Amino acid sequence: MSRAKSVSTLLVLASMAIWSAPAVAQMPSQAPAPTAQPSAPSVSQTQPSTTQPAAPNAAAATQQPQQPPDTDPVGSVATLQGNASVNHNNASSALKLSQSIYKGDVVQTGTDGTIGITFDDDTTFTLKPNSQMRVDDFVYQKGGNGNAATFNILLGTVAFVAAEVAHSGNMKIETPTSTLGIRGTTGVVEVPASGAANATGGVSIKLYPDADGRVGRIEVFGRDGSQLGVLNRGATGFAVRAGAPGAPQRFAAVPLQISAQEAERDRSFTRQAFSTQLVGRQINIQRRIQQRNQQLRPNQQRQQQQRNELRPGQQRPNPQQQRNELRRGQQLPNHQLPTPNHQLPSPQHAGQLPHTGLQQRAIGTPGASPTVARPNPALQRPATGLPKLPAGGPRKPPPKDKNRR
Repeated sequence: MSRAKSVSTLLVLASMAIWSAPAVAQMPSQAPAPTAQPSAPSVSQTQPSTTQPAAPNAAAATQQPQQPPDTDPVGSVATLQGNASVNHNNASSALKLSQSIYKGDVVQTGTDGTIGITFDDDTTFTLKPNSQMRVDDFVYQKGGNGNAATFNILLGTVAFVAAEVAHSGNMKIETPTSTLGIRGTTGVVEVPASGAANATGGVSIKLYPDADGRVGRIEVFGRDGSQLGVLNRGATGFAVRAGAPGAPQRFAAVPLQISAQEAERDRSFTRQAFSTQLVGRQINIQRRIQQRNQQLRPNQQRQQQQRNELRPGQQRPNPQQQRNELRRGQQLPNHQLPTPNHQLPSPQHAGQLPHTGLQQRAIGTPGASPTVARPNPALQRPATGLPKLPAGGPRKPPPKDKNRR
């Protein structure tokens, strides 16, 4: 029996060990479960954090080019013949004389169109038919240090007259093949219809004297930034075109041989730009004056409205009435006595009553009032509180009668 009990006891212990082993084996597998479940949402949250910000950035990138250009004009149409148009804020419209030009505008002439544009610093461009130019940048303030301008000639023949920005700041002209640094001068730029960098003739850049006879300077660079040459003599120029394949430079500048006939034709074109500059300067002055008046008019209207506004029952004050009003009991000073035409009487008509401290107004003059005597504060003696002495000094007492007791 004891052996049977021990065997049964061992069987019971063995069965308990067998049943407890699976439970122990499942413990490690169940223990990470609570930590694994929270980690899954954290991974799903990090994925949107990396993808969601991309959508606003993409929207901002698409909206940024659609922002309108500066609202302040930078130039005006000075001369116009034939048809010409402007692309302003992605909308094209026909140009009119004296119309304002803004930064970012693309100006284009038709087959019979010629246009002259003068900017706020007096820089002037004249475009022949079938020409196109874009205003990439223009910043100008009289006497400022950050003046800058960039004009992009896309097509056609354009004459330019540089002004204040070229003298005091940084003026550039872009072409399909070159970048020109303008240092206060006059020139002609011709971009062929092909307009490409590999055009046979290339882009022509020519330098001519200013209206006063001075010759400026044009620094010529390729679109890759390489310096190609400098123009500093009148009636000289370069033809800038793309270099041959395998050449050390992508662009090359070839000196132009300008004939006398071509030079005279270009000078006639530049003289037209000089005339346009004079007209455009006056148009810009009138435009700035009109803008200044429009900015001041609301303030002036507001001030006028404040002056016209009165409280209920309030009368408009009369300045003359305010000057004539005196406080209760206040005497009118001598210099404010009413006189004809607000003038003091002449010395022969004016007098003073003797020993009385009173002033007398003369009568007999036309428009004069009757004689008026008023106390003169300057001649009146202040009251001291003592009795006045009679004339001749104090009186002596009568002599004493000796017979009188």
